[in-house]
Amino acid sequence: MEIIMTDKEDEISKKNKSLGKTTELYFAILCGVFLLLGFLIQKLTSLSNLFFLLSYIISYFFGSYFITIEAYKKIIKGGFDIDFLMIAGAAGAFYIDKWAEGALLLFLFSLGHALEHYAMNKAKKSIEALGELSPKIALVKKGGKLEEIPIKNLCINDVIVVKPNTKIAADGVIISGSSSINQAPITGESIPVDKVFIESTNNLPLFKDIDRKHKVFTGTINGDNTIEVLALKLSKDSTVSRLIKMVSEVETQKSPTQRLTKKFEKWYVPIVILVVFLLCFAHLIINESFNQSLYRAITVLVAASPCALAISTPSAVLSGIARAAQKGVLIKGGRALEDLGEITTIAFDKTGTLTEGKPKLTNIIPLNNFDKNRFIQLVLEVESLSNHPLAKAIAKDIKTQYNIAHQNKATNVNAIQGKGIRAIYDGKTVYIGNVKLMKDSGINVDTSIVSKMDNLLENGHTVMIVAYNDDIIGLISVMDLPRKTAVATLKRLKEIGIKHMVMLTGDHQNVGDAIAKQIGLTEAKGNLLPEDKVTEIKKLIKRDKKIAMVGDGVNDAPAMALSTVSVAMGAAGSDVALETADVALMSDKIENLPFVIGLSRASKRIIKQNIWISLGVVIVLVPVTIMGLTNIGLAVAFHEGSTIVVVLNALRLLRYKIDEYETECIK
Repeated sequence: MEIIMTDKEDEISKKNKSLGKTTELYFAILCGVFLLLGFLIQKLTSLSNLFFLLSYIISYFFGSYFITIEAYKKIIKGGFDIDFLMIAGAAGAFYIDKWAEGALLLFLFSLGHALEHYAMNKAKKSIEALGELSPKIALVKKGGKLEEIPIKNLCINDVIVVKPNTKIAADGVIISGSSSINQAPITGESIPVDKVFIESTNNLPLFKDIDRKHKVFTGTINGDNTIEVLALKLSKDSTVSRLIKMVSEVETQKSPTQRLTKKFEKWYVPIVILVVFLLCFAHLIINESFNQSLYRAITVLVAASPCALAISTPSAVLSGIARAAQKGVLIKGGRALEDLGEITTIAFDKTGTLTEGKPKLTNIIPLNNFDKNRFIQLVLEVESLSNHPLAKAIAKDIKTQYNIAHQNKATNVNAIQGKGIRAIYDGKTVYIGNVKLMKDSGINVDTSIVSKMDNLLENGHTVMIVAYNDDIIGLISVMDLPRKTAVATLKRLKEIGIKHMVMLTGDHQNVGDAIAKQIGLTEAKGNLLPEDKVTEIKKLIKRDKKIAMVGDGVNDAPAMALSTVSVAMGAAGSDVALETADVALMSDKIENLPFVIGLSRASKRIIKQNIWISLGVVIVLVPVTIMGLTNIGLAVAFHEGSTIVVVLNALRLLRYKIDEYETECIK
């Protein structure tokens, strides 16, 4: 009972934190609403001052609420940051009757604060989404009986019964039955993989050394046959658990931009506080009253409040994110927007990213003078009766490409696991499958046929032999084809300065090489499990410092999390990839990738401009106000003027087009 209550408390705590981040955004918006209302009442009506003052006070409350809490947490630990300085600046503006200026400071700062926290909260959902991969219940065989137990209670060497079309509950080895396993959730392979039982479980090697045709992973999906799996890993050690751990570790790492901001706050805020405090006692040194010294100190406080500096990056980031959204691209925060522009190396997943993600019929090759139309009809009749994903794809594409109908001429279709299928057509036996199926059936496969098959295999096709009445009558092949826009997209990426483009795939190396050659990639690496992709990403980071990873599946999540910037294919992508990714191509258009890289470079340039503008105004304005050469009105005018310039400069990003910055991108 105690554990249950603890779980509930954790769940409530998570909900409260999520609600708090959403409320912070609402408070920032309400601050702006009451600021605008107070300004309109003050400038456009003759109502009593009490009305606009009340509106400004309400604006102050909403704008300062969460900032004050953050500042208080830092103060009790002996630290001061920009949160404190913004509160002090707003309070100073209020004290000298500059209500609107103080409220504006709070609105702009609280809005950026809220959006930053909201984005961080969304990113944490990646871990929860990963956890949903694993089934909650396992069907275990004990003493000849089947028993459902929670996944957390599974033990090593338990025998799990996996029914057709259900998720596999543990990493292990098949000890009974054979089936086609959809490994896409883990390896990203576009085509289900045939798995067969291992002959003996005595002296099993390490899990990583077991032949792939025997082992299965948690979260992958069984095909049409019931299998029994010997669990070799506990839930906490499964492939899915490792994915969760990898993502969790990377999610907690701070970006270089965050660290730089903290260093700046550490020195800037105490210096401003000290200067303002000392100026309050300037009347002891120079000939002026205490009120004059206090006025000067408050003026310096307003001038030194880094409003323009605080909004310089968020305004550019928000404009860049808004422009990206117009093109169907979701960017999750400023770090991704800034970092993407520095990328010169991109790693791509294959299936669903550079390819369509579905097997397509690519070749129908009749042999030995067999009539082509009859050959096509025969293949359609046999494959239409099979439940194998490849058979379904072949039958569908034959109907589409050749406009012929299924005539129900085939009977007695029998799947031969790991080899192919056998059926009866017009009273004679048909075999469709691999070389092993033909040899086991006593059908000779001569060297000319093997040569044709090898040629197709080298180009990334999955090839099947068709035999009828003990004679080979043809070949058929399928392949996960490249996206139609892939070639043009990769060419465009080269034009804008991307030097290295690498494919990381769970498919066979031949498939990867074939796709890479067709679309113009720098290199391809095949036969990769999720941890292998992470290893490759680490190598690329060591070589090129900053890289982007583009993927669409769960298996890509750890590699995407480790990369400098991760990009998910939206519509085709898994929930995990979307939650983990920094950038999501929501319309599933990979051709938007060059645009968003160009946008990132333009955004970073504008961020630099904004920082120089905001710092320049502070550097000039603070000494002038210290010397008493300006009044509070002029200080606020320059102060807010720099904010307006910074925001307008950032808004230029809303009209961004990649061609405007072509030269910049290539550099």
